[in-house]
Amino acid sequence: MPVLYLVLIVLALGVVGFFLARGRSLASAGGDARNLHSLPFYYGSNAFILATVPALLLMILWLILQPILINGAVSNTLPDDAIRDGSTRSLVMSDVRRVADGLDVAVERGAMTEAEARDIRSEFTNVRDRLAEVGVALGSNVDRPTLNAAQRYRALSSRYDTVMTVLVLALALGGAALSYAQSQKDFRARNTVEATVRILLILASTIAILTTIGIVLSLLFETMNFFRDYPWQDFFLSGSWAPNFRGNSDLGVLPLLWGTLYISLIALLVAVPVGLFAAVYLSEYAGPRLRSVAKPAIEILAGIPTIVYGLFALVTVGPLIRDAILTVQDATGWWPNFGPSSSSVMTAGLVMGIMLIPFVSSLSDDIINAVPQAMRDGSLGLGATHSETIRQVIIPAALPGIVGAVLLAASRAIGETMIVVLGAGAAAAQFGAEPGEFLNPFEAMTTVTVKIVSQLTGDTDFNSPETLVAFALGLTLFVMTLGLNVFALYIVRRYREQYE
Repeated sequence: MPVLYLVLIVLALGVVGFFLARGRSLASAGGDARNLHSLPFYYGSNAFILATVPALLLMILWLILQPILINGAVSNTLPDDAIRDGSTRSLVMSDVRRVADGLDVAVERGAMTEAEARDIRSEFTNVRDRLAEVGVALGSNVDRPTLNAAQRYRALSSRYDTVMTVLVLALALGGAALSYAQSQKDFRARNTVEATVRILLILASTIAILTTIGIVLSLLFETMNFFRDYPWQDFFLSGSWAPNFRGNSDLGVLPLLWGTLYISLIALLVAVPVGLFAAVYLSEYAGPRLRSVAKPAIEILAGIPTIVYGLFALVTVGPLIRDAILTVQDATGWWPNFGPSSSSVMTAGLVMGIMLIPFVSSLSDDIINAVPQAMRDGSLGLGATHSETIRQVIIPAALPGIVGAVLLAASRAIGETMIVVLGAGAAAAQFGAEPGEFLNPFEAMTTVTVKIVSQLTGDTDFNSPETLVAFALGLTLFVMTLGLNVFALYIVRRYREQYE
C-alpha cells in the first residue's frame, strides 16, 4: 500500500475515533456535558491522538530503518565476483537499487507483469534493453548477480511494506479502541491530552538538537576515515591544494581557508557600512511612509536566489571590473598580475556583500529600534543634537547586537557557494607563486564550500582520500561557523545587560 494511502487511512481512523469517543463520553454523562470531568472535545482529542500519533511515529521509524535493513541484507548476499574491477560493494548496491526501481516503474506502467519482474527469464538477461523498451533508462548493462540482488531487494521491500501496513493499521485500531473504552465521564481526558501534547512539543523541540548531533557525527566519522589515509599535519599545515584521484594528492586546507576568509572579508567591507548606515537612516531619520517602502525593498535582496547573484557576478560585475582595470592598464601601463579572466576575489566579494546587506540592515534596524526611547529623550534633553545622540548614545547601546549581526553575516558569507563558483572561479590560492600574488584581490580564488562540492561530484571512489577530504573540509567549516555564532551570542548576551 502506498504510504500516502496509509497516512490517509490512519487519519480517517483518528477522525472516526474522535466522534465515537466524544459521543460515548456524552452518553456516559446522560447527555449533559456538565457531568463530564473534561470538555467533550478532550475525549475526542484523546481518541484522535491515540489512533494517529503512535501509528504515524511507528511508520516514520519504520521508513527510516527499512532501507538500512534491506540494504544490509541484500549486500551480504552479493557474491564476491559481483564486485567488478574498479567498483565497490556500495556502488554495486547503487546499481541494485536502480534496477529495482526500474522494475517497479515497469510494473506500474503495465509494461511488465509482477511475475516477470520477480523472475526474468534468460531471454531478458539484457535487462537494460528490456527496461528501455518500457521507457526505463539505466546507465549500463545489468549482469545476473545484480539482477538477482535487485529481485531480492524488491521482494524484501514488498514484504516489509506489508508488515508495516499491518502493524500501523493494527496500532491505529488498537489506539482508537482503547480511547473508546476510556471515554467515560470520570476519565481525566484533559490531563491526558495536555500531557501528551507537552511530550510532543518536547519531541519537536529536540529535532534541531538531534539533527545537529547527527550532522556532527556523520562529519566526524568520515573525517576520521580520511585522517586514517592522509596525515592531519599535511591537511592543516600544507599550503598546496592539488587533488589527484590517481594518487599523490596534496590536500592542504590553508589555500581554501585563505580564499574563504579573503572573499568574506571583502563582502563584509561592503555589507557592514552600507547595511549599518541604511539601518540608522531607516530607524532614526526616515518617516513612516518612506520606511514602509524602503525596508521591504532592501529585504527583497535576501529573497533573491544565490544562483541569480552568481549570474550577476559572472555576466555584469566581473566584466565591469575587468574592463575598468584593462582601461587603467592601457592608460598607465601598470597593473600587476591581472589576466583577461573576469573571475576574481573582488567580483565575488562585491556581489556577496550586496547579498549580505539585508542581513546586516534588518538585524541592525531591529536592534536600534529596541534601544529604549528614554535614552534618546535623555540625551536630547541634555542638549545633544540628533546626530550626537545617534553617535554617542544609540550606537553604543546597540553595539553588542550590531556586532552579533555582523558575525552572523560573516557566517553566511563563509558558507556561500554559488556566488564563488561563478564569480571567483574554482582555482585555489597559490602560496608558492609570485610574492604577494595571493593577496591580489583581482586573482581568481576559491573557497572551502566550492571544493566540497567538486570533490563529491562525479563517479569516484567514495573511500579514497580525495573524496573523504570533503568531510574534513565540511567539519572545518562547521567549526568555523559554529565558533562565530557562539561568539556572536556571547557578545550579545554579555553586554546587552548593561542597557536592560
